[in-house]
Amino acid sequence: MLRALDIRDMLIIDRLELTFQPGLNALTGETGAGKSILLDSLGFVLGWRGRAELVRRGAAQGEVVAEFELPEGHPAHAILAEAGLPGGSELILRRVNTAEGRKTAWVNDRRCSGEVLRALSETLVELHGQHDDRGLLNPRGHRAMLDAYAGAEPQLATVRAAWAEMARSRKALAETEAAVAAVRSEEEFLRHSVAELDKLDPQPGEDAELDARRRMMQGAERIRDDVARAFALLGGDGAEGAMADAVRWLEGVADRAEGQLDEPIAALGRALIELGEAQDGVTACLEALDFNPAELEQTEERLFAIRALARKHEVAPDDLSGFADTLRARLGQLEAGDADLADRRAAVQAAQAAYDAAAEALSALRREAAGRLDAAVMAELAPLKMERAVFQTQITPADPGPEGQEAVAFTVATNPGAPSGPLNKIASGGELSRFLLALKVCLSGDYSTRTMIFDEIDRGVGGATADAVGRRLAALAEGGQVLVVTHSPQVAARAAHHWRVQKHVTDGQTLSTVLPLSEPDRIDEIARMVSGDVITDEARAAARSLLQA
Repeated sequence: MLRALDIRDMLIIDRLELTFQPGLNALTGETGAGKSILLDSLGFVLGWRGRAELVRRGAAQGEVVAEFELPEGHPAHAILAEAGLPGGSELILRRVNTAEGRKTAWVNDRRCSGEVLRALSETLVELHGQHDDRGLLNPRGHRAMLDAYAGAEPQLATVRAAWAEMARSRKALAETEAAVAAVRSEEEFLRHSVAELDKLDPQPGEDAELDARRRMMQGAERIRDDVARAFALLGGDGAEGAMADAVRWLEGVADRAEGQLDEPIAALGRALIELGEAQDGVTACLEALDFNPAELEQTEERLFAIRALARKHEVAPDDLSGFADTLRARLGQLEAGDADLADRRAAVQAAQAAYDAAAEALSALRREAAGRLDAAVMAELAPLKMERAVFQTQITPADPGPEGQEAVAFTVATNPGAPSGPLNKIASGGELSRFLLALKVCLSGDYSTRTMIFDEIDRGVGGATADAVGRRLAALAEGGQVLVVTHSPQVAARAAHHWRVQKHVTDGQTLSTVLPLSEPDRIDEIARMVSGDVITDEARAAARSLLQA
């Protein structure tokens, strides 16, 4: 709820402080007195895009401060929290515009952007007028308005969740189809490669073993003769025989050598043992060097086959076995692909069915609510002297989406049998004002958290019709706050609080000011609205009658 508005050096306002109250607040005054400047100033502090030049001539900067009351649970609290701005039960917006056009804004003494101001304004104020393309006249918002009237949030949540699930299942199906298609495109290659790898069956470490065996066999012929000659020298006819003879001769005379041969004999014994181990090693080497020439050919063929396969698949020879497992797994995906695709398609069908059911339930609720809304608006139009007009909520099929599968538009026909069309295309100025008011009364719901502003919404109507407009505005203001800029005495008389906007000339400058009106002042102001510049006793009597009605 708007509590106060402080304006400094904006257009023709030098300094103005206003304190607003709950209920219906009326702003009246002669044409050009500056009523629209108040709305321009309020729109400026709320971040709305308006006039480019707002600073009063001769001033360095213009400033507007607006104070709002925020009850607990007000949607503005969430915006403040998201923006990291201080909250509380009081919200103070301040915005400055320099003469050069530079704008700066604060929320509760914390700097903020124009985007934050505009987000807050959506929760604080609703502006309605004959050229209100931001609200009721914009067909893009009609579906949301009908849903709010129908209380369709639970059904909407179900439809959104079903749409999201359907999108997820379709994405999963597309990914599975792409994966299976990719595998199918290389199925022949996979099967050939797996068969080739399985046939060769390379093992980790085999490449090094084959390479070592190959090098040994290639050098065997060159070294075998030398190894054999060495083996002959180590045998019984060589070193072994000589050492055995030496031990035998020494042992034959050891008992007469006074122990001096014991250690040499023991050393020779140890040497014979080492010599035996050497003979065993040389024997093993000779056996290894003793190969079939065909084995070298076979070893080379396998070694070259492993290395060629590794180059073909661009992996290390020791990784061929693991690579074969990878290819087999991809073939397994192909074999399991049909089952996966069947599951994915079933999931898509189930999600589609769930969405269709949820969307149809929402459609049924919308159709039922549209009928109730049409009847409610028609009931409001009768006292507004538009009983012959026809209001209809049109629901037409649209592309399915997260908000359902239909479009919604409010249409009117001003006379029975006349073609219906959009509000702003069919209705005249005065008719449009009354249509908007009737719609607003029916769609308002819980409007206590927002200040509703009607800018000359009663233009083009008078007499009993204007009185009906005033009564509807007063009813709309019960439990909330409505500001109305009006030229209608019938509407002004219904206000709980009344301000007069007037101009005066000071030191050659034209300035605008706003005065709160006492009861006697209200009589004179309404009398002026009835009779014009010359206020007669009859006009005052008419004003009193309107105030007491």
